[in-house]
Amino acid sequence: RKAFYYPNNEYSILSLDYSQIELRVLASLSDCKALKEIFESGEDIHSATAKKIFNLDSNPTPDQRRKAKTVNFGIVYGISDWGLADELGVSNYVARDLINNFYASFPEIGTFFQGIVGNALQEGYVSTLMGRRRYLRELHDSNYQTREFAKRAAMNAPIQGTAADLIKTAMIKVNKALKEGGYKTKMVLQIHDELIFKVPHDEEGKILPLVKRIMEEALTLSVPLEVDGGYGKDWYDAK
Repeated sequence: RKAFYYPNNEYSILSLDYSQIELRVLASLSDCKALKEIFESGEDIHSATAKKIFNLDSNPTPDQRRKAKTVNFGIVYGISDWGLADELGVSNYVARDLINNFYASFPEIGTFFQGIVGNALQEGYVSTLMGRRRYLRELHDSNYQTREFAKRAAMNAPIQGTAADLIKTAMIKVNKALKEGGYKTKMVLQIHDELIFKVPHDEEGKILPLVKRIMEEALTLSVPLEVDGGYGKDWYDAK
């Protein structure tokens, strides 16, 4: 990251990215009460999940938080107990228990995934919140592993696809605002859920709050969107 910088001292790099965007999209699409409450309260999502899946009365240890983080993002991708066990270095039994505890803590998510897969089996595709489709003909493949992969893809595509739609929408709106405002700032790169800008020093005070607001309002979800980031001489410092 330190290799990316502007040699001209008149410019800084601004990096802004969405915080836990896929989990926020999942909370909204599934209308999961407990998950939405965590995001609305501002509590750390991975610590909050750790408390639930490990049945804790106190704050989790760093290792428990790390495992909960792996569970959180694994669920988004339809992770199996075998896959989680491999990532965490635990037994299949322990991994299965963590996954079961997650779904018990956030029951609407399991219902949501079941509905997504059921509809996909009937319709042959899944859709993002903005209506973009992914067709999954592999759901009816003769090979079991191929069908299971397609089911995991069906669970993930509406979430990851909506997150992709969100940042593209934000880019269009940010670009329009920069042009209409007559700013010299340039949007130079998108990396997953992150946007990178080339900003003259005299525009720094206006650009960060402007772009942050547009990104956080680019799409209406039932949970608040949160954008973090800042300026730096290089990309490393901006993060």
